Order: sequence, then C-alpha cells, then structure tokens
Amino acid sequence: MHDFSSKLLGLARAFAGFGRARDGAVVIIFALAIIPVLGLVGAAVDFSRANSLKATMQNALDATALMLSKTAASQTSAQLQVAAQSYFMAQFTRPEARNASVTASYSKSGGSTVVVNGSADIDTEFMGILGLKSINITGTSTSKWGSARLRVALVLDTTGSMSSDNKMTALKTATKNLLTQMQAAASADGDVYVSIIPFSKNVNLNPSNYNATYLSWVDWEAEPAYMATWLANSTNNNTWKATGPGDTCPFTTSSHGFRCTTGPANDSANTNTVPSSGTFAGYICPGVDGGNRNALKIGLHYNGCYNSVPTTTTTSTTVSTGWNASCGSRTNCSCSGSGSSRKCVQTTTTTGEPYTHVWRPAGTAAVLAKSAWNGCITDRGTTAAPSQNYDRLVTAPISSIDASKFPAEQNSYCSPAITGLSYNWTAMKTQVDNLYPLGATGQPIGLVWGWQSLVGGGPLTAPAKDPNYTYTDVIILLTDGLNTQNRWYGNGSSTSTQVDDRMYDSTGQGTCANINAAKITVYAIQVNTGGDATSTLLQKCAGSPGKFPDPEKFFLLTSANDIITTFDAIGTNLTRLRIAQ
Repeated sequence: MHDFSSKLLGLARAFAGFGRARDGAVVIIFALAIIPVLGLVGAAVDFSRANSLKATMQNALDATALMLSKTAASQTSAQLQVAAQSYFMAQFTRPEARNASVTASYSKSGGSTVVVNGSADIDTEFMGILGLKSINITGTSTSKWGSARLRVALVLDTTGSMSSDNKMTALKTATKNLLTQMQAAASADGDVYVSIIPFSKNVNLNPSNYNATYLSWVDWEAEPAYMATWLANSTNNNTWKATGPGDTCPFTTSSHGFRCTTGPANDSANTNTVPSSGTFAGYICPGVDGGNRNALKIGLHYNGCYNSVPTTTTTSTTVSTGWNASCGSRTNCSCSGSGSSRKCVQTTTTTGEPYTHVWRPAGTAAVLAKSAWNGCITDRGTTAAPSQNYDRLVTAPISSIDASKFPAEQNSYCSPAITGLSYNWTAMKTQVDNLYPLGATGQPIGLVWGWQSLVGGGPLTAPAKDPNYTYTDVIILLTDGLNTQNRWYGNGSSTSTQVDDRMYDSTGQGTCANINAAKITVYAIQVNTGGDATSTLLQKCAGSPGKFPDPEKFFLLTSANDIITTFDAIGTNLTRLRIAQ
C-alpha cells in the first residue's frame, strides 16, 4: 500500500514538472497530440450532421413507401421506380446531401409489400483531417398491407314498408357511406369487393339474361293455378264454358287480371268483350293480377292466353241408298259401295256453346314472350323433397333438374336488379340511388343470393381468390320487418313461420346454418320502427365462423338514422381487417 502511494506521488510530480518545462520537444508533442483531439471533437459534429440527415431521409422514405402502396399493384417495375424517385426527392430536400438515390420493389407474396431503400453522401467538415472525406447515409422503409382481403355482400330490404319513417332514404345514405369506407380500405383494385342484393319476395337477375340456361320457365308458361279452384264452382264453370267470341269477359283487372284483348302481343290492349273476328278472335289474356286470386302470386303477370274454342258437333246423315244412290247437289256428301249396297252420307258440322279454353303459353301468340321478362325470379327447388331444397343452397343449376334452376316470374313488384362482386364504386353508388321500395318480404331469397354473389353462379361471377391472401367473406343483411311471403307460403301481409323455416328451421338447418358452415360472417340488422316483435330468426342467423349464433352480429334498430350509425360501425370494424402492418 505504501509503495503504491509513493508511485502516485511521483507521477504527480512528473506531471507538474511537465507544465514548468520549457524545452522545444514539449511543443512538438503537444502539436501532435492536438490533431486527434480536434479529430474526435470534429467527428462528433460531423456525425451529428449525418444523423440529422438520416432522420430526414427516413421520413422521406416512409412517406414514399406509403404513397407507393396506393398504386404499386397496378404499376410496372419501371413505373414504380420513377414514382419512387419523384416522391422521395420531393420529400428529401437537404442541399448538403450528395448522390441521393432511391430504389423501390413491390411484392404480393403473403400480402402486398413495398420496400423502399435510400442512400446519400454528406461531406465531413472536421473528419477530413483524419482521412474521412464523406459519410454514406442509408435507410429503408417497408409498407405492408392487404394480407386479408374483404368480400362483402349487402343484402338490402327494398320492400314496400321501407318507404315509411324515412327508412329508404337512410338506407341509401348509409350504404353509400359504407361503400366509401370500403373503397378507402382498398389499397389496390380487388382488395375489397362488394355486391349489392336488393330483395323483396323476389330478386331481379336483370332482364337481359332471358336466354340464360340457368332459368326455369315452367312456372312462367303454366296455366294459372287459380283456375282449378275457380272452376270447381259449378256456377263459375258454367260461366266459363259459355264465354266465347262476342261474350263479356268473365274477369276484370280487379279480379285476377283476365282481360279480353284485341292483341295478345300487347298486354294493355283490352276490350269489354271477347273479340269475335280477326286474328285474335276468342282470346282472353290475363294482365297483372290485382285480385285476391290466392296468397301466393299477388302482383303476378300471367304469361299466356286462353283461346276460346267453340265446341264442334259433327252429324252424319244417310241421304240415299241402292243402285241409284246419289248426293245430288248436297255439299259435304260422299257415296261409297256399289250395287244395292251403295250409300250416300252427308256430314254436317255445327259449332257453338259450350266453349273449350285452350291455354297458350308465352311465345305462342301469348301476352308476354320471354324477351319481355322483367328479370324477376323466385325461390328455386321444391318444398316436398329435402334433396331439392335448392333455395337453401348455392348449388349450380343442373340442366336435367328443373328444380335446380332459377324460376322466372313476371312479378310487377320486382326488386331492383342485383349487382355481383365489384369495385366500381361509382356505379354501385348510382345503383343505390336508384333503389325503390316495393313488394312483400322474403328474407330467405335475399340471403341466399347474398351468399350466391360471394361464390358466383347464375349471372354473377366471383373472381378467383389469390392463395397469397387470406379472405374474409361477409354478408350484411338489413331488413325492416318479418317474413311475409315466398314462392310457396304467406300472403304478403302477415308473418309466416313457413317462410322463416326456409332460413332456419326447428332442427337448426336452413340457409343460415349452411352459410355459417361455409365460414361466412353474417351481420343481421332489424330496423324496427313499427313496433314489430324482435326477430328471433335474425338473432339465430347472425354469426361468424366459430361462433354461431353470435349476439354481437345482431343489431336491433328503432329509428331510420340508426341505419347510418350501424353501417358506419360495421364498416369501421371491417376495415380494420385490412391492416396487416
């Protein structure tokens, strides 16, 4: 310990002596020592300037990556590089930087990614004395998005009751706002697709598709089912049998739509009596059924005509026999045989009541040919055979099975035409502006066509899914009431549990369960401004993969304005799915 203290004392005296020394060697040593000291001090200054430049570069790279993410998917590599250079240089405005450059690349593996790399040099002010004339600055920025893509079907109630309480106006506002949200969530075309499925008792596949093989025309061409019931009454039957050319038409536009017509090709051309002459003598053609024919087809156009054909009676009278038998001047007379067996017979044909009425389907001199179809279709399948519950499925139509096809129906209360998956935001907003409220409520057909739009089929095409992305399929079902009618059940004015069962029956089957099994999320919204009961059906149908039913996906609204706020909340939740990094 003593030795160590002595050494410290000696060292202190040596430094003190160095301070008093006046020899020339000391000056030289000091001059040499000051060079690295100045270099180290200058290095701190130069590196501070470099760090400031690097921070500015990083901000410029981040801004460039963000801007490129909006257009990268639609650009070539050369176009991407030109855009990157333009964006970067507009942000990186430090005059002391030399040789500034930027490179950019785009990849869609596992989602869309833009990587931007930047580089620049800055001259040193102090470190040059140590041989370091400049410092190279580099930086990188990555923008990644869209590993999850969205496909959303908007299934919108456009029934007559939507005209009340400002519901249709609010629906249009809410839907257009949602479309704006979806557009903003898409960094590139195809990141978000939306379909629009207006529904009432029917959906509209667009009349331009009347030649499509996926349509069924069996119901369209069938004789009105009402007639079987009407003719069961003997009085009605006798009236019908007596109706022919010149008689008063037995129906009016307020009792099942039958009208005497002067031309089946023109549904509006009608007279008070059945035409007695001309091309359309004897024709009775139905128009729009405004009567209470039955609960199933109110508002339906009949697609055919009855042709009143008078009963023909033929009698044969023997007018002459024997060797000299002859018709003389008689008409419609002929002789046969010879000798004593020769016989001449006159045939007389009389025409009159009662009349037979031949049903002539559309396309055979009837009211409406298929080309006059307004695009309306009703539920497909049958209610008798579970194997033919096509109205609950999106199975492709089979040419040999008519029940699998979509039945054309000329319903005058037809909804606006549907739109398949699209990112033509302007066109879809225009379609929303053109929505109108009309008809009875059949939620099952709207829901199944929302599902159909997500997978394609009929007139709809669903773009193939890219395996590099994950997809979320969503149906947003909005309705303002309870089910009242479908192809088979209901009368358009009261609830129908039979219609409900097509969506979700007592065994937990139906369209809703099938959609959930397909891993599609369903938001179910009931707009209840009229004091209806809360829909347990919609509560059962709301769900998401792994959670069915899901109470968080059901919304009960009591005012029209709630439609706007609810759509906004759902849209906000969906757009979050687009954020990957």
